[in-house]
Amino acid sequence: MLPLLRYLNDDEEHGFRETIEYICSEFKLTEKERLDTLQSGQTIISNRVGWARTYLAKAGLIEYTRRGFFKITQRGKEVLNDNPKKINSRFLRQFPEFVEFQTIKDKTGEKEPAVQIRNGLSKTEREVEDITPDELMEEGFNLILASLAQELLNKLRSNSPSFFEKVILKLLSNMGYGEGKVTGKSGDGGVDGFISQDKLGLDKVFFQAKRFAEETPISAHMLRDFVGTLEVNGISKGVFITTSRFTKDAENVISRSHKSIVLVDGSKLVKLMIDFNIGVSTCKTYEIKKIDTDFFIEE
Repeated sequence: MLPLLRYLNDDEEHGFRETIEYICSEFKLTEKERLDTLQSGQTIISNRVGWARTYLAKAGLIEYTRRGFFKITQRGKEVLNDNPKKINSRFLRQFPEFVEFQTIKDKTGEKEPAVQIRNGLSKTEREVEDITPDELMEEGFNLILASLAQELLNKLRSNSPSFFEKVILKLLSNMGYGEGKVTGKSGDGGVDGFISQDKLGLDKVFFQAKRFAEETPISAHMLRDFVGTLEVNGISKGVFITTSRFTKDAENVISRSHKSIVLVDGSKLVKLMIDFNIGVSTCKTYEIKKIDTDFFIEE
């Protein structure tokens, strides 16, 4: 926020895009850093500059002059004259307008600072000051996903191997690979089921499902058996899925094989299950809205 306010200290109005370019140069951002995005697709730098602009405006340090343009106010110039070392949310709370902006009502109708609601996150208050609301929400969302993923893995490992095979069949089917069948049984020869990618069943994908604990990785020997099963059955495509992980030697077996084989470890498996709604359901949805600037343009 401080570099942005200093940039506006020429009493001229400035546009959002040119301000982003200035901030990028001020912080000597690399091309990669300029292009880094949030999950929403918005670049991180434009998100941060946007929120810095909003915070400064709410505190009365800058003002909007016309659509997409803004300039420093007299209060903003007075703040710069005091040579602050840093401007953050805590600094801006000296201004009543900003305190009002950051105050929300809880379910009882009582008011409390919005920052208090963030105490559940694994960040100190100082760290919270330095990230935008979008980033806070995204971090919270990722924490929920990580917790859900671990819970899914625990559930898969606690159920029976036959149940796990059915889960894999349903996942592959939901992903659009076609209908299939679980064939896994004792002495199954390294295959637990198959997916038919065409109606006549001419093009098949074999899959192997191993419900292992994290400390029990898939070995090269297991993958060699799987490759051998594909070879014996004249199958060119296969998927090896586990709740564990693959050793480096196991991955090398696949890289040397002429078969088209995909390895799916535990972390990738639960991500796919979440993406394709296998064993999970949506319990809450948030809708984020923004101002429609075109609506407020007078003809």
